[in-house]
Amino acid sequence: MTPPAATGAAPGRAAIIGAGVIGAGWAARFALNGWDVAVHDPSPNAPRAIARCMENARAAWGALFDAPLPPEGRVVFARSTAEAVEGADYVQESVSESLDLKRRIFADIQAAAPDAPLGSSTSGFTPSDLQRGARAPGSILVAHPFNPVYLLPLVETVGSAQTDPALMDAAEEILRGLGMFPLRLRKEIDAHIADRLLEAVWREALWLVRDGVATTEEIDEAIRLGFGLRWAQMGLFETYRIAGGEAGMRHFLAQFGPCLALPWTRLTDVPPFDERLVELIAAQSDAQSGRWTIAELERIRDSNLTAFLRALRRADWGAGKLVAAHEGRMRAVAAADRFRVPAGENGAPDPGWPLAIAAKALRAALAGWDDAPAERWTATQSLVEQNRAPRPAALVTARCRLEPQSGEALQAIVAIVDEDGPLARVEQTLVRERS
Repeated sequence: MTPPAATGAAPGRAAIIGAGVIGAGWAARFALNGWDVAVHDPSPNAPRAIARCMENARAAWGALFDAPLPPEGRVVFARSTAEAVEGADYVQESVSESLDLKRRIFADIQAAAPDAPLGSSTSGFTPSDLQRGARAPGSILVAHPFNPVYLLPLVETVGSAQTDPALMDAAEEILRGLGMFPLRLRKEIDAHIADRLLEAVWREALWLVRDGVATTEEIDEAIRLGFGLRWAQMGLFETYRIAGGEAGMRHFLAQFGPCLALPWTRLTDVPPFDERLVELIAAQSDAQSGRWTIAELERIRDSNLTAFLRALRRADWGAGKLVAAHEGRMRAVAAADRFRVPAGENGAPDPGWPLAIAAKALRAALAGWDDAPAERWTATQSLVEQNRAPRPAALVTARCRLEPQSGEALQAIVAIVDEDGPLARVEQTLVRERS
């Protein structure tokens, strides 16, 4: 997997419509990335749900990232959908999985904000389903996340022939800025990719419980102690490629492909979803996990996910690459804020701001970027001196040769400074100090 660049849209204002488990997770993901968030949900329990989710998310992010977190955005509750979406740069709908309800909500949203990107958290409907009868169908896309939204990076993005391609690109850039991985589907299909896979496993698990083959706990053990660990870091096909040995996937398919004709599963059959099955599963689930409250299970889940993500980050693999990229962006922004030139009249850099401070701050931000050994930093400085150009750009170029993983973030620092215009003046000050 190639992670997205550590870029993304600058924090703005997001509207979250629906504050259930998924909506609250979206609110936390946006707010922890510095976005102001307006939430609308008529349920009297919505404020409590948001507060609990924010508490969990803050704890998880504090454990996941070593970089300074951005200033948290404000989360406010709106009295109506129209109030929530007014002035929003992005809108995410997360109401119940009812097509009629979603269409009514979309009508309310687009009556007040027809041009805002409107992502739906739907786990099953296609964008064409959602767009039918909409005022601005081109603004609607599927942005299907996974719980907990503030920790799991995947978001399936789906557009239709009516979706504006530029708006789709802009929405995905916003999602990347949140540290997420937009996986764009090549075509519309009910339930997208991941939920179709989960549906197959879920259906077979229901049969195993109903037929008395296994309990809910035994099935969970089979997943979390076996193939679940493999899938979490390598997926399905890469795992099976290894199973094929040196001959690879072709050997695996030749060996196990014929097994598809054997009656190993009941995936094409739907188990009778009756009261007996509900009671059987509920009773076994209570016996398995009833000693913990849901809040305790959420904290256990988040702690385990955080530890796993940190391990993958150390391995520079899978979801860990995304964590590292997002942390690099947060470091770049935090460092840039240390030496951003204050704006004067007409938005121009304040001429009274001492350039020496900018020069020293820039140098400190680069020199103190991480805990690199002193000899490595000395080698970086020597490369700069060989070029006889003690400029920030040259410094970054040299550092990138030695610290390629930090390269994107360091380039981001220079880009942020350059946007404000003082880069050339800072460089001149560095040259004067050197001479």
